[in-house]
Amino acid sequence: MAAPISASPLRTTDTPPGVETPNYTPALASLTVLFFMMGFITCLNDILIPYLKAIFQLSYTQANLINLCFFGAYFVMGIPAGKLVQRIGYKGGMLAGFLIAALGAFLFYPAADSRSYGLFLGALFVLATGVVLLQVAGNPYVSILGPAKSAPARLTLTQAFNSLGTTVAPLLGSALILSNLPDLDTAASAAAIDVKAVQIPYLCIGAVLIIISVLLGMLKLPIITLAHTEEDPNRRAYHYRHLVFGVIGIFAYVGGEVAIGSHIVSYLNLPDVMSLTPKIAGDKVAYYWGGAMVGRFLGAYLLNKFNPGRLLALNSLGAVILVLISVSTTGEIAMWSLLAVGLMNSIMFATIFTLAVAGLGRNTEEASGLLNVGIVGGAVIPLLFGLVADASTLRWAFILPVLCYAYIMWYGLKGHKPTAA
Repeated sequence: MAAPISASPLRTTDTPPGVETPNYTPALASLTVLFFMMGFITCLNDILIPYLKAIFQLSYTQANLINLCFFGAYFVMGIPAGKLVQRIGYKGGMLAGFLIAALGAFLFYPAADSRSYGLFLGALFVLATGVVLLQVAGNPYVSILGPAKSAPARLTLTQAFNSLGTTVAPLLGSALILSNLPDLDTAASAAAIDVKAVQIPYLCIGAVLIIISVLLGMLKLPIITLAHTEEDPNRRAYHYRHLVFGVIGIFAYVGGEVAIGSHIVSYLNLPDVMSLTPKIAGDKVAYYWGGAMVGRFLGAYLLNKFNPGRLLALNSLGAVILVLISVSTTGEIAMWSLLAVGLMNSIMFATIFTLAVAGLGRNTEEASGLLNVGIVGGAVIPLLFGLVADASTLRWAFILPVLCYAYIMWYGLKGHKPTAA
């Protein structure tokens, strides 16, 4: 998924005429590792869900508690993380995020050893808390490293490195984790699953996160200060309808994207789709997230050339059409049309965000916090998806992402227009 972003147009990075523009390229380049790891950790859930579903013999609804714990952390920890970053700064917030995420990754070892689904969910929540801190601290910092007018394109380009992580994660995850799943989904085969398949990868992730935190601590990052203007102190961010609609848009986007990504393996395993094994289907997940990566590199150019709202609506329409084609067909058409939705997702987060904060002035940072809370859609929509799949069929559950993309299309056409409530 796309990394959440927080930005403010009131900043000293908009260099006055005649003053040499600071070179932020080294800082931006060094932070691409942060975006890669956030994408990698988040997308690894798409591999973790079918693994835990098999080992604990879970229903679709029970398996989606993984998304509920991970993305629910944005709802629970988003505001506290923002307050912590205000106290210790962007760099301190990123360092804390890496260390907490590393702790969560290490907790996977005892969780797997005890074969306790509850402990898995607890470890995942700790890991997600670290990721929330990384996003609350890292994304706003990156967004203000440059002029405001190029923010949409710059944010989309930066997210491409997040997408690189989401593309690599399914490939490694399917090779290291899903390859250890048995062909038959029975209680006996579940008891024989080797838990080291999940212990070792997450131990390695924890070690990498600690190494990155040490290197980040040694790195000198530019200190950015925000300017302030006098505005109506009684006007709050939630007084702007286009922001409120934008929060719903983020909720819908993350929810739809995660719901699809988390069930690609199960969908491609269906006899009337491709009957793929978990390992092969897991490899295919990379195409979904890889499409988002390609689209973001391309979107960084397009957002400078075309109306962002119309481009958002066009991509949303494309997503609706592709999902409907997939659920109404079989075989390779059903598979590739669903995987192609990743390309449509590419520009959605950055575009919704920049449209939602337009004209908010001093309320921009408060608005950013609200938009981050909207990421809880990644917990709610997949859980509803699982309920529908359990009550009917997996195909019918894809109606939920269709509704999400339909709302985003409306937001791109009309809902984003700045008006105060």
